Amino acid sequence: MKGRIATFMVHTSPLEQAGIGDAGGMNVYVVESAQKIAAHGVEVDIFTRRTDPHQFDSEIADGVHVKYLNAGPATPLTKEELPTQISALTHDFMDKFRKLPENYYKLIHSHYWISGQIAWNASTVTNLPFVHTMHTMALVKNQALAEGESPEPDVRAYGEEQIVRHVDALIANTDSEAAQLVSLYSACPDKVFTVAPGVDLQRFVPGEGKAAARAKLNIAPDALLFTFVGRIQPHKGPEVLVRTVAEMVTHSPHLRAKLALIVMGGPSGNGSKEPERLAALAKFLGVEDIVHFMPPCPREDLADWYRASDLVCVPSYSESFGLVALEAQACGTPVVATAVGGLRTAVSDGISGALVDGHDPRAWSAVISRLLMDPAQRVRLSVGALEHASHFGWEATARKTLDVYDWVLSQPKSNSLKAVQ
Repeated sequence: MKGRIATFMVHTSPLEQAGIGDAGGMNVYVVESAQKIAAHGVEVDIFTRRTDPHQFDSEIADGVHVKYLNAGPATPLTKEELPTQISALTHDFMDKFRKLPENYYKLIHSHYWISGQIAWNASTVTNLPFVHTMHTMALVKNQALAEGESPEPDVRAYGEEQIVRHVDALIANTDSEAAQLVSLYSACPDKVFTVAPGVDLQRFVPGEGKAAARAKLNIAPDALLFTFVGRIQPHKGPEVLVRTVAEMVTHSPHLRAKLALIVMGGPSGNGSKEPERLAALAKFLGVEDIVHFMPPCPREDLADWYRASDLVCVPSYSESFGLVALEAQACGTPVVATAVGGLRTAVSDGISGALVDGHDPRAWSAVISRLLMDPAQRVRLSVGALEHASHFGWEATARKTLDVYDWVLSQPKSNSLKAVQ
């Protein structure tokens, strides 16, 4: 395939800092895969919503452009508010599309359900093939909510079901997600393709090792350090780690002097007050001296934090994949993660890290304590982490995505507009 595609990710910009607001692994996924796809001769225009009057279309890499759609005031909207702007976003895209040369875009690829609704509308009018990547799904998320967490609204589940009915191809991160699309959303199996996300294997590397990273970050050489990186919201499970620390020092008081938990990220969605709540919880549990909250750091500095950590922890309640787990392993750091969703693929249990069933702090305490007290096992897991991560590169993601595009474009094309059901 050669040409150009239109990509939609409207609820967050590809230029936003991952770990803040609604920006996370999807932002990394879209930008990294777009760059590799462009390197194969397929230019990518990423359409996102303008949230500031001073945002202008730009080229962020060779063949990758960010283009802004106008809908409502040029200010941020929450994911709960944004569905009201689906029609306006579609209308603005179509205004731009009508000014383009014929056959300018080969297809449309959307990410997350709100973008999928816009892509479905645009595809219906333009008759362009329509590819969608869910990233997360309401019906999956609602099966595994954190305590006190609000379920995803019905409007999202309905929107996802509509996308599945009208899409030309669905891209899942793992075979497990592909099966969920078929079983929970009645997706046609022939239209579901598994394409694993990747990791930047040039940026996320062991480098000069743990000692050098700790010296650079001013972390004690003998600290027992485990780290959480991600959006601070209940569904990502940082509370599990705060309670885990309390369990650890209760049963092994001698650990307190060296133990440190880094919680790196910003508030997100329904967790806007979560950092303050977790800080209060740490104080209540008597571990405020062990739990350290940090804002997200630039991606060019993130690898040092992975290298400096003895373990990186991903205690999510559900996860379509878990890029943090891959990035940490590529730096040679073992990962402890919940045995859910894509994390079962991102982490090789007993080889590159450990998977934990459920979110009981006692179980997490047992696993983390055992690994922190066994340096030899961590070394073995570190070797396995490097090997495991080496099989996930963005080049492979791009190639498999292009294979999906080729398949879609090879299918018989309707001569009429797609039926709206």
